[in-house]
Amino acid sequence: MLKRFVLAFAVLALAAASAATYRVTLAQPSVVKGNALKAGDYRLNVQDDKVTIINGKQSVEVPVKIENVEQKYDSTAVRYSDQGGKPTISEIRLGGTKTKLVFTP
Repeated sequence: MLKRFVLAFAVLALAAASAATYRVTLAQPSVVKGNALKAGDYRLNVQDDKVTIINGKQSVEVPVKIENVEQKYDSTAVRYSDQGGKPTISEIRLGGTKTKLVFTP
């Protein structure tokens, strides 16, 4: 019985460790991988090579490249590029971590 409990706990811990959740605020309407996002607060669920961007009932899942840097970012920052006159998210630097999410065009 104890072995089953330990095994179940280990499986849940592994599943939780492979996914991470962050928060980001978009100060302006933005585009990510062709998906339009309104300005506002979003939750980012990062798992493996994809991120799900969630605001209320709106949810967008896009591929992402996760990069680690040497020093932690002080705050979360969104970097943009101009794609066809629209602000397009190119990367998100996650405050308090050494992680940045890179969105390739």
